Order: sequence, then C-alpha cells, then structure tokens
Amino acid sequence: HVITLGDHVFRRKEIIPIMEKSERIVRPANLPVKAPGREVTIYQTADGVRVAVMIVLGRMFMKIPADDPFAAVDRVLATLPREVKVVVVEVHAETTSEKVALGWHLDGRVSVVFGTHTHIPTADERVLPKGTAYITDVGMTGPYDSVLGRIKERVVGTMSSGVPSPFDVAEGDVRLCGILASVDPMTGRAFHVERIRVNG
Repeated sequence: HVITLGDHVFRRKEIIPIMEKSERIVRPANLPVKAPGREVTIYQTADGVRVAVMIVLGRMFMKIPADDPFAAVDRVLATLPREVKVVVVEVHAETTSEKVALGWHLDGRVSVVFGTHTHIPTADERVLPKGTAYITDVGMTGPYDSVLGRIKERVVGTMSSGVPSPFDVAEGDVRLCGILASVDPMTGRAFHVERIRVNG
C-alpha cells in the first residue's frame, strides 16, 4: 500500500508532481530538505492500525548525495505521533555493514528494518532482542535469469571486456521476493519474520 523510492528517486522527473501529491509514496528521509516528496507516511490498515513507513539511503558507495541516515531516522521518529506504534524502516544501501548497524541502532524503536538495493536476498532474517524484525536485504522482484535484473550477456560482456553496452531489463524466471513480519499492533514489537519468494 506504500511505495518507497531509493537512489533512483528522481531519475524520471515526471514522478515529481505525483510524489508531491501522493500520501503513499515516500522518498528517502536523508535527502536534502528541499527535495520534493514526503519523507514518511502513515498508512491506516483496514483494521485501523496506523503504520508509519520511511526509507533512508546508505552513504557508502552510493552515488546520490545523502545526509547521515542514523540522524535522519532519529529526526523523523521524533516527529511521529505517540499513538503510532508500528513503524517500518527501509534501508536502501550498498553495504551490509551499514544496514546491520542501522538495524541495531533501531532495535526496539521500530517494528521492522529491511534492507534493499543489492538485489540478492540475505539469509539473516530474525527478530532482534528488543523486538525489531530485521533482514539485511529482501532481494529483488524481477527476472532472475539475469545479472541483478539486467540482460546477463550484456553485463558479462561489459564486465569482461570493459566496453560499455546498455544494461536493458532482462526477461524470464520472474520472482517476487520480500519478507512477512508479524507485529503486535499495541506495542509495535515484532514477534516473527520470514523470507518470501514467489516463483513465476
């Protein structure tokens, strides 16, 4: 019900007017203050649970300039209404260490922390000691007969020869990856998390 946008957030400028109006699209909270779009949204489920959703970008090896994700997430959490107990934070980052560090930083303060960007699902899903469901990377939704979703022959050719070619989106063996987290809506504490992969 909520869409988060990572390091390609402004690649297509046509989305900016949509981002400015939508209550269901969230851009990284650690972009400059003047960046268009909202840095957090609160979605109400069919049974009345209010869920805050935000995303931060990592800084290591990322091309888009971003502020400190630790400070950004702390700042946004401080603005949330006290009655909002369920909070989901996406960490869109290149390095596993930055994602893991943010997971520990947020343990017990948010319900779910999940990583994205590297397109490969990790096998470290768990509920941290203070009740935060965590995984370093949920993986990719798209064609697995590929290199991170791109036509494999082109990527291999470019990497092996040094000659650039367009990395067009691949087709075939489409999978949906993610996690399913169970959270107590009264406390915001997670009590279960599992990886999901839907083939075909």
